[in-house]
Parts: sequence; C-alpha cells; structure tokens
Amino acid sequence: MKNDKLKRLLKEIEREAQYTAAYTGRDKFDARVMAAMEDVPREKFVARYYLPFAYDNGPLPIGHEQTISQPYIVALMTDLLDLTPDSIVLEIGTGSGYQAAILSQLAKMVYTMERIGALADAARKRLAQSGYDNIETRSGNGYNGWQEKAPFDAIIVTAAVDEIPPALITQLKPGGRMVIPVGLPYTPQRLMLVTKDEAGTANTQFILDVAFVPLINE
Repeated sequence: MKNDKLKRLLKEIEREAQYTAAYTGRDKFDARVMAAMEDVPREKFVARYYLPFAYDNGPLPIGHEQTISQPYIVALMTDLLDLTPDSIVLEIGTGSGYQAAILSQLAKMVYTMERIGALADAARKRLAQSGYDNIETRSGNGYNGWQEKAPFDAIIVTAAVDEIPPALITQLKPGGRMVIPVGLPYTPQRLMLVTKDEAGTANTQFILDVAFVPLINE
C-alpha cells in the first residue's frame, strides 16, 4: 500500500512540475531530487494521527502551529537550490526534519535551525535515529542565520518573512542560491530565488505564489 501511495505521489509531483513550468522554468526536477523524495520515508516525519495522509501531496500539521510542507513544494525548493554532493546548506525552519532529510541526500552537510525548542529536539532525535549523520540541528532565531558555520552554498527558508533577512544574504557564498517565501501571513506570499554573483551582489527572482507559516523574529 505504501509503495502505491509513494508512486502516486511522485507522479503527482511530476505532473505539478509540468503544470507550473511556465512560472518556475523547470518542467521536471533533477533525478537526484526525485530519488531523494522517493528514498526519505515521509511517514517518519508526521504524527501518528496523520499517517494515512503521509503520502498525500499536501501539508500536514506537526504541532506548535507549524506544518510539514507539501511534497511538491519540498521538491521544487530543493531543486531550485541546484545542490551538488559538496554543497553546504543552511535550512531555516527545521520543523519535523523532513526537508533536512531530503537535503541530506543531496549535499555534503546540512545545518538546520528551529525557533521552537520542542520541535528542534524532536527533529534532532528523529534524524539521528534514522541515520542521517550529515545534519546538525540548532534551536535559535533563524533571522540571524548561523554565522559560525557560514558561508553557505545554499540557504532554504521554510517559513515566510516580510523581508529577506540581511544576515542570510551575508552568509550566502558568492555563486550561492537561496530559496525563501516572502510575504505576510494570510496574504499572497511569493517564493523568491536569491542568487549571489561572484562580486557579492544579490539578485532576486519571483518563482510562484505560495502559503507558509510566518518566520518569527525574536
């Protein structure tokens, strides 16, 4: 049953990639990204109550007014980072740890931050028990990034900001890429791709409309 649901989900991601290609510029996602989506067991990252929906193509609550993102959005944001096996990645918004697990299959090292201590602790334990040994989790304010581990080849933010935090732009390497949703809660939000050229100048590109919980700056 799980294999059937997983196959259906992967097909739905592929169809949605084709449907949104006019906005994203990508009518299919990298084979490595799709392999990671197949290999990481999403059911390990959702609450028991929501297990029947683990392979639906939609977000699910994970407690503390947070969610695990829609699988298509996870695949899209991951694909936009253009990761290599040598990439060092910063994730802001660990949540359940699912996105970090996907990233870990594609990058050398993933540093992930979560503001809510209970979620950070649970994700750290879950990822360690599942054998993801190239992920380091920290509880803290994502607006400030993780200066001690910077610079990063890629940064992914899984909660919406009203403006892109300057610290994250500073911590992005020249040639690096950041994917981040921008907008206020309950208003249209815009998924943005930030690229930094070799001279250190950041450029932004609108990808498509999204809906995320807000990133709290404490």
